[in-house]
Amino acid sequence: MRKVILIDRFIRIKVKNYSLLVIFLIVSCLQVNAMQAPNGGEKKKYKVVLDAGHGGKDPGTRGKNLKEKDVVLPVTLLVGKYLETLTDNIEVIYTRKNDVYSHPKVRAIMANDAEADLFVSIHANAMNPGYESVSGTEVFVMGTKNEGRNFEVAKRENSVILLEENYEEIYQGFDPNAPEVDIMFSIQQEAYQENSILLASNIDEQFKKRAGRKSRGVKQSSLWVLWSTYMPSVLVELGYLTNPKEEKDLGSAEVQDYLASAIFRAIRDYFEYLESTGN
Repeated sequence: MRKVILIDRFIRIKVKNYSLLVIFLIVSCLQVNAMQAPNGGEKKKYKVVLDAGHGGKDPGTRGKNLKEKDVVLPVTLLVGKYLETLTDNIEVIYTRKNDVYSHPKVRAIMANDAEADLFVSIHANAMNPGYESVSGTEVFVMGTKNEGRNFEVAKRENSVILLEENYEEIYQGFDPNAPEVDIMFSIQQEAYQENSILLASNIDEQFKKRAGRKSRGVKQSSLWVLWSTYMPSVLVELGYLTNPKEEKDLGSAEVQDYLASAIFRAIRDYFEYLESTGN
């Protein structure tokens, strides 16, 4: 049975026997590892899901002039263009290519059904009034230890769930603080966390070196869209729309191209590293 089916079944029922849950999740992770084994001597083909955050009725964060959904889409499309034209072994799957809304569960299902090798969700950040000086890029991987600013990011990015009329049913009572979430994450961490951190670190380095951006580092947070994708996954924050200078930068086609090029190079280098190490 496919891993997606197994875990989805666990999410849909109230599992009280945590030991049984752990056993089944371990089995499902082993099945994923088997599916990802190299196929003879052929060059491995990879699938990358690029997720331009928000869209349609969900504008995301706002600056004085720009909306998040309008900033992240062109960057995401550029990342995809570079992957499609400058590599010969990467298939790109987009969760959206125009200004349309789809809730996070649909995006996760797209990635899981495609049995993708990477999920990259691209966003722009914001701060409350009075903190307009805050700037810089951030790259998030899934984690259950939410503290300070990381918790604020998690609340904001997860708040899109509330746009759904039947969100409690759709998201199956997702609670990052629930004990079963900690257990499920501990198993997923074994399978995906190392590679998620590797990709996140690559992106962070490329932002600093290739795009010349201020970095706020690689962080962990309980983000629903990362929690529900069964592959190495990262959420990228391109910068702060509430910082006037950074908002201007993020509206620039040149800066958008530098950011997209940085993400592309990080993904390319990630797969080259896996090839070189036989993973």
